[in-house]
Amino acid sequence: MTGSSRRHRVAVLALGGVQPMEVGMPFQTFGLHDSRYDVILCGRSAGPVETLHGWSLTAPHGLDEVVTADTVIVPAYGNSELGTPPDATPDVREALREAHSRGARIATICTGAFALASTGLLDGLRATTHWLLTDELARRHPRIQVDPGALYVDNGSLLTSAGVASGIDLCLNLLRRDCGAATATSIARVMVAAPHREGGQAQYVTRPPAPPNRTGLSATLEWALHRLDTPLTVAELARHAAVAERTFARMFTEQLGISPMKWLTAARVSRARELLETTDAGIDHIGQACGLGTPANFRHHFRVATGTTPTDYRRTFSSRTADDLVGGAPARSGSAAQPPARRVLPGSPTSGGAASARA
Repeated sequence: MTGSSRRHRVAVLALGGVQPMEVGMPFQTFGLHDSRYDVILCGRSAGPVETLHGWSLTAPHGLDEVVTADTVIVPAYGNSELGTPPDATPDVREALREAHSRGARIATICTGAFALASTGLLDGLRATTHWLLTDELARRHPRIQVDPGALYVDNGSLLTSAGVASGIDLCLNLLRRDCGAATATSIARVMVAAPHREGGQAQYVTRPPAPPNRTGLSATLEWALHRLDTPLTVAELARHAAVAERTFARMFTEQLGISPMKWLTAARVSRARELLETTDAGIDHIGQACGLGTPANFRHHFRVATGTTPTDYRRTFSSRTADDLVGGAPARSGSAAQPPARRVLPGSPTSGGAASARA
C-alpha cells in the first residue's frame, strides 16, 4: 500500500457479544494515520450490536461493506468472557469468504478466530487465539495448525492473534506491512505501546506443573517439587514411588499425559518464573536453584517453554515493576522513593542480582 493515494478501507466486524476494547483497537491504530485509512464499524446489519458487557454499540454498516472492504478485522465475540464462541452464522461466513475471494485480507483478534475458522479459509494454515481456547479451536477445527504460543500469526491475507492486547500487536503488524516500520513505530509511541513485543503468549500462560491431588503419584510429585534444585532422575522418582522404573514411567504418562522428564522440566521452569517475578536473585543462580544447570541450559529451556528470555520475562513480570505501577503514593519532594521489598533467594547475592547475568 506504500505510495498509493487510494484510501484503504478497514471494516471492523462486530458480532454478538463483541469485546468493546478490541473494537476500538483498529480505530485507534489505523485512525492515527487517517490520510491512508477509512475505518468503519459493521455488524451483521446496520444497527445496535450487543457487547459482552450487556450494553450496545451502533454499527452504521452491515455485511455489504464487509464484502467490499480492503481489510476486515473480527474482534472477540461470544456470550461470556473467554467463553467458547459459537461458529459464525451462515451470512457472516459467506461475507468473509466473498471478501477474501475479492482480495481482502481478514484478521481476527482473540476469539474472532472462531468466526474465521468456521469459513474453512484457515484449513491447512497456522492460526492462534487466546491461550485458554487454543485446545478448543484445535478440537473444533482439526485441519487448522493451531499455534498456542504465538502472539499473532500472519499468513499474508489471513491473520489471527491471541488474546486482547495481542490485537494491538496484530494491528501494528498490518500498519508495518502497509506503511513501513518507521510509521508503525511512530504510531506505537503515540499509543504508548511496544512496536514489537518479544516472545509469544506462552509467557502469559499460567499452568501448574502438576495436579498432585488428582493422581496416585501425588506424594512423589510433592516430594519432587521440593527437590527441584537437585538432579532428579526417573529412577529416583520411581524409587520414591516404590515401583519399578518402567512401571513408574508408564503410570506417570497415563495419569498426567506427559513423560516424567518433561514434567520435571516444566516444574523447574515454573519455579524459575516464580523466582524471576518475586526475588532479586541473579539469573545464573536461579537456573541452579531450579535444577536447570548451566546458564546456557537454563536460557534454552526457559525460551522453549515461554518464548522469551529470563531477563525479558523478569522485566515484564517482576513484582517490583508491578508495585511501581500500581503501588503506594509518590515520594514527597526532597525524599527518595523506597523500592518495595523483595524476597532474596537463600544463597544468592543480596544486591545487583537482576543485572548479574543477561539472558
